[in-house]
Amino acid sequence: MACLAMPAPAYADGAWVEVNPSSIQAGYRVGIRGSCQENLNDAVAKSKAFGEVKMAPEHGFVVAAVTIPSGARPGDYDVKLSCANGSSATTTMYVLGKDHPTKGPATGGGGTAGGSSTPLALTGGGLAAVVAGVGLLALRRRRA
Repeated sequence: MACLAMPAPAYADGAWVEVNPSSIQAGYRVGIRGSCQENLNDAVAKSKAFGEVKMAPEHGFVVAAVTIPSGARPGDYDVKLSCANGSSATTTMYVLGKDHPTKGPATGGGGTAGGSSTPLALTGGGLAAVVAGVGLLALRRRRA
């Protein structure tokens, strides 16, 4: 499934850009990191998902963080990095729907899962009671 893939930087003209996480729900924040070769000047990242954001040089990259508007529709969005030196690169970001499951996945009974009156549980509980009783009886006999 493409939307679960790790973010892969896109390279073009010696520049590259990545979005992390590459799959995000609307209303959450993503980080954008890229390279414009020299990374000494500001750059701009544009997408239909969030508009335009200024990227500043930091630790040898150009970086920015942006919140995806809560009204963004689910789908694939291009994120284009435009560098001051004229180079650019584009990657894809996936905005996920806001569907939340109402219950866990239907994975079956678990094979060894049983009800609360499973014979194995009753046997184990009975055995524990017998061992405890014998232990108490042995302690009383030693004192006498």
